[in-house]
Amino acid sequence: MTTRWLTSGEQRAWRAYIAATHLLEDTLDRQLQQDAGMPHLYYSILANLSETPEHALRMTDLAESLKITRSRLTYAVTRLEKDGLIRRENCRWDKRGSIAALTDEGMAVLERTAPGHVETVRASLFDHLTEEQVVQLEEICTGITRALEGETTRPAADEVPWRRRSTPPCS
Repeated sequence: MTTRWLTSGEQRAWRAYIAATHLLEDTLDRQLQQDAGMPHLYYSILANLSETPEHALRMTDLAESLKITRSRLTYAVTRLEKDGLIRRENCRWDKRGSIAALTDEGMAVLERTAPGHVETVRASLFDHLTEEQVVQLEEICTGITRALEGETTRPAADEVPWRRRSTPPCS
């Protein structure tokens, strides 16, 4: 099998993408640590829960929405639960599952933190793009996401983060 090396243009685009995503994530983490004492992932968990009708989601669905492993989500939710921002509930329709629910305190933290977060996102990303580039960015990211999630076929259990296990299942 012959390696399909990146062209010089692809290499430049790849490195620019890596640099931008790392710097953006670092910028968002620093702002959220300063304003709310939490990393971007924790804020994203609160934001996702706030957008649901009952401010609650099954843990597996929340992991899928965030594109992270269940074990990473469990660790984060445990911390947020300890801080009183989320409570965990048993899933009424699936005895094996659990629900993450946003508390009133969690909603208050989110409401306090959101304006600064939005301003940081705008200043770090959207203020540097034209309207056409924003549309292109959405199209590019959506296309990559669909391809990686296996839009036309159901991905195998270990192909997407929220279905991965941190340790192999028992035989």
